[in-house]
Parts: sequence; C-alpha cells; structure tokens
Amino acid sequence: RKHRVDRSQLLDFLQLTGLRADASLPIIYPHVFGFRLQMVVLTHPTFPIPIWSALQVRNHLHQHRPIPVDSIMNLETRVAGHRILEKGAEVDLHTTVSVGVDLMWESLNTFYYRGRFGQPEAAAPLSNSPGIAAPIVAEWHVPSGVGWRFARMTGDYNGIHRWHWYARLGGFQQAFFHPQMIAGQCMSHLPVPDPDKPQCLDLWLKGPVYFNSDVSLRAATKENVTVFALTSRGDERPVILGRWCGADPQTMASISVDEPRR
Repeated sequence: RKHRVDRSQLLDFLQLTGLRADASLPIIYPHVFGFRLQMVVLTHPTFPIPIWSALQVRNHLHQHRPIPVDSIMNLETRVAGHRILEKGAEVDLHTTVSVGVDLMWESLNTFYYRGRFGQPEAAAPLSNSPGIAAPIVAEWHVPSGVGWRFARMTGDYNGIHRWHWYARLGGFQQAFFHPQMIAGQCMSHLPVPDPDKPQCLDLWLKGPVYFNSDVSLRAATKENVTVFALTSRGDERPVILGRWCGADPQTMASISVDEPRR
C-alpha cells in the first residue's frame, strides 16, 4: 500500500532494459516491481506446490491509464485460477495497480509446474501464441553479471538466474536472465503505442535467454499492433514471443480471470 517508485531503482531498470520513462512508467515496470507480491504468494508456507519447480510461461498486461512516475500506488495480487495439464499444472496470478480509486493497470501471470496432478483439463485460451514471419529489426549481445541487479527489483532470487551449476540441476544449459529484463530490451527496439492511451502487452515465454548470448529480434507492426519474436544465435525457435498494442478504451475490458477453485 502507498508505494512510491524508487527513482534510483527506476533508473537501474531503464539502464538494464533500454526503455524510457518520461511522465509515466513503461507498461512492463509495474510487472517487474509487482513480482515481489507474486513471490510472496508462491513461497507462502500454505501454497500447495513448491516454488522450486515453477516456471513463468505467459504474461498478459493491460494498462488502462498511464501511471505517472510520482504516483502513490496500491498493488494487490491474488490467485486467480489453475488448470491441470497432461504433464503439469498451471497457476494464474492476477495483480492490480490502483491510484486512489482508479484501476490503472493489471496483469495475469501464468506459472507452469511439471508433474502429475490429476486428470488433464482444456488448455487456457491465452496459451495460443501468435505465429510471426517478420524481418530482423535488431541484434545485440546480452552479457552476464546483472542477475543480482534485476533480482533486487523483482524479489526473485532463484538460483537459475544466478549460478550455472544450479541451473543445470533444473535441466538448463546454464544460468539465464529474468525474462522481463529481456522482454524490456525487446520493447526498447519497437514502436511505442500512444502512452496517453490504454495499451496491452502479451508475452509467451518459450525458453531461456542464457548469459552471454547473442540474440535477434524479428518484428512487424500493423494497425497499432506489433508482434515480435526473439531468438538466440544458432536456434531459430523463439525464446520470447510478444504482442504489444494500443487499445481503444471503449473496447478494452479488464482481464478475464477464473474464479478461484477449492
């Protein structure tokens, strides 16, 4: 409650992502800071699944109004729903940011857990990612050594973002970046929707971006909608797929969430 942006932390966020913050915050910034509340939920002693097996797979962010940098914000996170899949389970966390009585921003963040949890259900409609055939618009190198800086913002100190040996225990080649940092770097190379109007950002997190990687960004924009795909050198499979768009306030509804199930 009554959260104010830490200016030094915001500057660090902007340096790591390449994004800009003029009068209002980038759409992905509340997700990065609000991740602390999600970590509180996922690591709570009464949460039924250990966090060690959790992986983010989807982010869906809606900004209803621009959030001024000097706002006094209230953030709230709750479990919005879950579903059982053939080889695991998904849990949705719904986070909101309000200024006074006004809902400014909200997200639906989905985590995947490997394992057998029961009879499989239908996949979530939001699991369908877009296909992208677009030219390369940017290429860059992502160095190591920044995991701690981003962890201080998100509250996510998972060892997979810090130590190679720990990441290998989870089946990964080596340690890798928090996906929101890399997503922010992607966005810094894309056209920005009108910051004074509602906008949405959908991210499908398909794989890790390892430390000391060379990455390529493909993107295409049509009618105020930009779709993009990030790949690592030597692998044409996207590690991040995204859709960033402006949205008409008359047609932009709140994120639809499932009722919590007992």
